[in-house]
Amino acid sequence: MLVIPAVDIKNGRCVRLIQGDPNQETVYSDSPVDQAKAWEDQGAKLLHIVDLDGAFEGVPKNLSLIEKMRTEITAEIELGGGIRDLETISRYKEIGIDRIIVGSAAFEDRVFLKAACEKYADSLIVGIDVVDMKVAIHGWKNVTETGFYEFVEEIKSLGVGELIVTDISRDGMLGGIDPDFYREILEKTGLKIIASGGVGTMDDLRKLKPLAEKGLRGAIVGKALYEKRIDLAQAVEEIYAG
Repeated sequence: MLVIPAVDIKNGRCVRLIQGDPNQETVYSDSPVDQAKAWEDQGAKLLHIVDLDGAFEGVPKNLSLIEKMRTEITAEIELGGGIRDLETISRYKEIGIDRIIVGSAAFEDRVFLKAACEKYADSLIVGIDVVDMKVAIHGWKNVTETGFYEFVEEIKSLGVGELIVTDISRDGMLGGIDPDFYREILEKTGLKIIASGGVGTMDDLRKLKPLAEKGLRGAIVGKALYEKRIDLAQAVEEIYAG
């Protein structure tokens, strides 16, 4: 199971938000590139990069910074934030981004999602943010009336094979992960899943690791790494390699 450090970019800096609220941010580095390199040096095989400016504004805002990050590290990168058309996906693929995360656009534009699945089947992931088992969109600002499983069944039919599922109630809170939440999703959907939101300790990762055999590909870790509650090198050795 992969331990996936998060590098969230806002106003050119590496930040973390509480429950996706742009007014509740903590700046952890003035250089997202240096931070990405640090995580790679500590053993990260995959980095989760989010253009928060893009997520909130609906268009990519940090392309040059992300391109520099790609040239500086060799670890795989999955990238999300403001990716809402095929042209943007193509631009990111051209600079070497390995995996593309589509969030709000997957919910709002099924024609785009179907075309993206057909063209980028091997590298497309749908990110779903969940509040009380409802889908949230636009950087978590809008909670829809659409149920999580209803949405998943529809996008599965379009060719989606992997999800990043964020439990918004836990994100940025360091309150712990709910493995049963992800176990149920894995069993009901049959898709590959990356867990996001709430990882606060090594025990959270240990609780998730058995789910790898059910299709849990990895867990995204943010604040717990930045506040040194989890040592990435230790986590990679125990959870990924162990």
